[in-house]
Amino acid sequence: MPLSTGASVARGARNATARVSRSALICPQCLRTGPLDARIRTAYAVQPRALYHSTRRRDSAWAAAVSVAGNIVSNAITRAKGDMPTIDPLRIVAKEMKFLTGNIRKLLGSGHPSLDRAAKYYTQAEGKHVRPLIVLLMSRATSLCPKAPQRQQATLQASAAIDTSLSPLSILSDYNPSAANAQAEAETADVDILPSQRRLAEITELIHTASLLHDDVIDHSESRRGAPSANLEFGNKMAVLAGDFLLGRASVALARLRHAEVIELLATVIANLVEGEFMQLKNTARDEENPRWSEDTLTYYLQKTYLKTASLISKSCRAAALLGGADAQTVEAAYLYGKNLGLAFQLVDDMLDYTRSGQELGKPAGADLELGLATAPLLFAWKTMPELGALVGRKFEREGDVARARDLVMQSDGIQQTRALAEDYADQAIQAISGFPDSEAKDGLIEMAVKTLQRQK
Repeated sequence: MPLSTGASVARGARNATARVSRSALICPQCLRTGPLDARIRTAYAVQPRALYHSTRRRDSAWAAAVSVAGNIVSNAITRAKGDMPTIDPLRIVAKEMKFLTGNIRKLLGSGHPSLDRAAKYYTQAEGKHVRPLIVLLMSRATSLCPKAPQRQQATLQASAAIDTSLSPLSILSDYNPSAANAQAEAETADVDILPSQRRLAEITELIHTASLLHDDVIDHSESRRGAPSANLEFGNKMAVLAGDFLLGRASVALARLRHAEVIELLATVIANLVEGEFMQLKNTARDEENPRWSEDTLTYYLQKTYLKTASLISKSCRAAALLGGADAQTVEAAYLYGKNLGLAFQLVDDMLDYTRSGQELGKPAGADLELGLATAPLLFAWKTMPELGALVGRKFEREGDVARARDLVMQSDGIQQTRALAEDYADQAIQAISGFPDSEAKDGLIEMAVKTLQRQK
């Protein structure tokens, strides 16, 4: 899926700026109508946005676009006359989230004790569960949106028997000792969220957790969520097999939703994750030894970011709307929200790798450069510091390369540029759902976009 750069980004940024100008006429106490939440603190701006880009750096459509994007949030903050109340997205779907981990563990039961322990290992630590939270919020928010009559039958089928196998159990040979009471908590669930949408949230977390198991092996990680990584605890082979097992159980649960389009969406997410990982093996499309900066480099990075991070969020949001029987416009809006939020999320993640310590992140800081990865802060710095090209080409392998690259990034405005672009994507996510009926769930989705920019780990 191509992502906008160059002139198309410039057009989008100008449109976003126009939206900000119009929003200045609206009461700042109204959460739902602002282009970006005024709760993004002025302290979040390390320096005035006007200083992010000198005149010399505005020699391309991309630089001009990012310059405009960098002013979006600061304009909203400056024009806001008062603060807005804080909304807790977790509270809005608290009943659903309360049973999330327990339900996931029931899906992962295995008759083999060692596999059972490894498969459930990352469910023991208290994760953020961002992706299932977004799915549940989107499910509630779209429940109030117009419906597509032709989707009603698929919607009913998807929620009718999510724990019923399609083939005889004797043929499946898939013994799960944890599945006996899988529906015990169903009676406490929110009526605005269908059983199929709850299961979708669990599937989304399963796919994400499987990707963490595989990524930690690939990256030789030693910690995850403040504890030893699964590959360190069980070994690489067991960690890989556990990740495969999670994907297998996720696929079974997905098939039992009996909704062909949703199955297609989430199945392609798994393929996207692998494709994104392959793209990440190179910092540039041609993987030259001594590359020069170009906007194509940023395009390559954004496409990789979509595949590795935004694909799961965007397609699960779209699937949530489909499972609720929403009309085509709502389904597309849900997808755009997830795509833009996912891109903003990863941009912030890349920025934090330069600005936060390992203790604060719960995982090693500065890991991207150690792994030879050129992420957004470095790519922005590279444009004005050509010497980074040689380091990028050899993937920071020589002694001193990592420290030198980090110093150059910190001397540049790469981090500020990354933040500005993340803010633009967050604004686009909020704009995507602006047509949804007012609700707490919609407020929660807006708050998720804001919290994505504010997060520190």
